[in-house]
Amino acid sequence: MSAQSPKIAPALLPAASMDASAEAVLELDDVALDASAMPGEEFEVRTHALGAQAHGQRLDKVLATLVPEFSRNHLQGLIEQGEVTLDGVSGQSVSRKARAGQVLVVRLVPPAESLAFRAEPIELDIVYQDAHVLVVNKPAGMVVHPAAGNWSGTLLNGLLALDGRAAHLPRAGIVHRLDKDTSGLMVVGRSLEAVTALVRDMAQRDVRRRYVALVHGDVGSSPFVIDAPIGRDPSTRVRMAVQAGGKPARTDVYPVAFAGGVSAVRCKLHTGRTHQIRVHLSQRGHPLLADAVYGGVPGLGLLRQALHAVELGFEHPVTREPLLFRVPPPADLAQAWAQIAPDHAPEQTSVSG
Repeated sequence: MSAQSPKIAPALLPAASMDASAEAVLELDDVALDASAMPGEEFEVRTHALGAQAHGQRLDKVLATLVPEFSRNHLQGLIEQGEVTLDGVSGQSVSRKARAGQVLVVRLVPPAESLAFRAEPIELDIVYQDAHVLVVNKPAGMVVHPAAGNWSGTLLNGLLALDGRAAHLPRAGIVHRLDKDTSGLMVVGRSLEAVTALVRDMAQRDVRRRYVALVHGDVGSSPFVIDAPIGRDPSTRVRMAVQAGGKPARTDVYPVAFAGGVSAVRCKLHTGRTHQIRVHLSQRGHPLLADAVYGGVPGLGLLRQALHAVELGFEHPVTREPLLFRVPPPADLAQAWAQIAPDHAPEQTSVSG
């Protein structure tokens, strides 16, 4: 098979054994976003001349009567965001008392979640594609799937714009994920047959995923295994933690180099738990550089967690041809890696690690 995308020629290699997996169920990031600031949108505008029944009533109560299809909480948000005017004046208070004879105008910006699953023309770094699968090199900073705080600009939005068929697939064909600030390779199904097979292969741990990372401290010179269950941190929902009762999780770690208090490592996943590599290494006292959630601090010019999905291998979900892809990390992580392991190109992984 050959790549069909003109953007990047894929590093298509002889496939080694397929020995790692990702969990098919997506657990999503949470961040905040102003839903009204959707660029290029045209929303319905309604104008109402207020009668005697509205006189003396709170503005949000009046609005709830006039726009019953939206929740009162959402309408209060529209008032606070300046989407509601009285006699042409915005910036009204939710508790402002209306007066008979005033002209109320409201711009009906829908809730952010109602705008989430829509096509957006987003430039995707496509490494490989055919009728059934797409391999994409996700940049750091891109969220994979819409969620609270990131209702637009996600990989899913871009996939819907790339291929109209994606709208008829579960999660637009997304079968695994990378954290927002993790860069690297992901596979997406483009047909229901492909999505079904990829989910099955991941559940059976027949997908090979390997990462490179920079961590605080000296991890030593010998490979080691972290086999520790991971669950939601009971103290804060944005974190995961090693804890009894969590889901089984195993990460193999291969040290590459150590300098200046930082270790360069390669990681092989046997499971695909949320934040798995970040949690496992942090629990061992080696948080990733710039991973503030798990105790890392910026270093070597990095302002985001030092993690990149460098290698992805799987059997084609339809033809069962073995496929293996590698991509180098983006410039920020590449320059940081070069300061620690200049003699080891991050994308040149070994058979063992």
